[in-house]
Amino acid sequence: MGAGPTGLAAAAHLVGRGLDPLVLEAGAAAGSAVRAWGHVRLFSTWSEVVDPAAEKLLAPTGWVRPDGATYPSGADWAERYLQPLADVLGDRIRYGATVTGVSRAGRDRIVDADRESQPFTVLIETADGSEERLLARAVIDASGTWATPSPMGGDGLPALGEKAASARVSYRVPDLKDPAVRARYAGKRTAVVGSGASAFTALAALADLATSDDGAGTHAVWILRRGISGSTFGGGAADQLPARGALGLAAKAAVDGGHADAVTGFRTAAVERDGERLVLVGEDGRRLDPVDEVIVLTGLRPDLSFLNELRLGLDERLQAPVALAPLIDPNQHSCGTVYPHGVHELSHPEKDVYLVGMKSYGRAPTFLAMTGYEQVRSIAAALAGDREAAERVELTLPETGVCGGAGLFDEPEATPADGGGCCATPATLTIGTGAPASSGGC
Repeated sequence: MGAGPTGLAAAAHLVGRGLDPLVLEAGAAAGSAVRAWGHVRLFSTWSEVVDPAAEKLLAPTGWVRPDGATYPSGADWAERYLQPLADVLGDRIRYGATVTGVSRAGRDRIVDADRESQPFTVLIETADGSEERLLARAVIDASGTWATPSPMGGDGLPALGEKAASARVSYRVPDLKDPAVRARYAGKRTAVVGSGASAFTALAALADLATSDDGAGTHAVWILRRGISGSTFGGGAADQLPARGALGLAAKAAVDGGHADAVTGFRTAAVERDGERLVLVGEDGRRLDPVDEVIVLTGLRPDLSFLNELRLGLDERLQAPVALAPLIDPNQHSCGTVYPHGVHELSHPEKDVYLVGMKSYGRAPTFLAMTGYEQVRSIAAALAGDREAAERVELTLPETGVCGGAGLFDEPEATPADGGGCCATPATLTIGTGAPASSGGC
């Protein structure tokens, strides 16, 4: 399920193993979700986002791998790699096919009898609104998490008034090269809620707009649920993915340059109207100064609704497979401490069903494409009966800075004395106003 990077890689590995994949893609083209953030540049180079089995399929077509040392945008990735790969896979991909349910043929999740001997039944809705049932020996869910962004509320629920203010609230990094989007934020005061790479990218983009001829008066208010600490801006120059480190440096430059104020220890409870503007209200009752727009980048979460009839083993916090969750828990780990994993960590009580790619991480942040490629290589080997290959590790991941998700609390000793964290009074601060905003970018 899903003709994105991991789903297409899964199909390539299955073909290489002599198995017959069918990829169900809800969109009209390969990489539909990637195309939706096509203006954003990846922090991984081309050498890190092309799957080896996929490249093997592409080679006979005359496909030329882009310069491995350069960084693609989402649009580049989709147009120069994902769509050519999908074209090679041909009729193994069905577009406009939205999966609405998965079960065992003739068995709901209650029934034990002969369960594993029954094929999976996959209910889909096609682009014309008709329905169809398909049978499969295994199910690999690579549908991602793009369609289900997390809300603004500090408790994981929408803040009061968030839905009513939807016309002024976005859950995506804005494409400021689009004239309509640029006009929406130019000269405006915008709250950016979140602490990850997407928030860094949005802050850097708004800072760049603020220094442009048409962006006078543009200002960001960066809303952090935690305090400012050494890990706030990620790994910086120490990150073995330099472009990812540069994102954090760009966010720091936006604050240092006076283009953004950082509000720490603020967990949004409500969004209220102040004329045409919005006021964010914290859980402690604090009211921030009015803003014109809000960009919510508090992470993504998996849609599990169409898997309700399957017996999944998911961690109660992260909604990731139980064997994988301890390795990726941002309460305990940075993403640099997650070792490569495959079929063992991704198995469920329901045999031969796998959540892979971004969806396998549940609510945990910072997933690398190469991690997904290793996942599906292992799973394809297992489905082909090659257990030795399935359990072999064929990937070395780069080290990285801390990548905790928005909404996690600091340990008390990690909280700076001037505010922030779970127990401090929310504080507004501007760091290094007037410092040059020349470092890094995405």
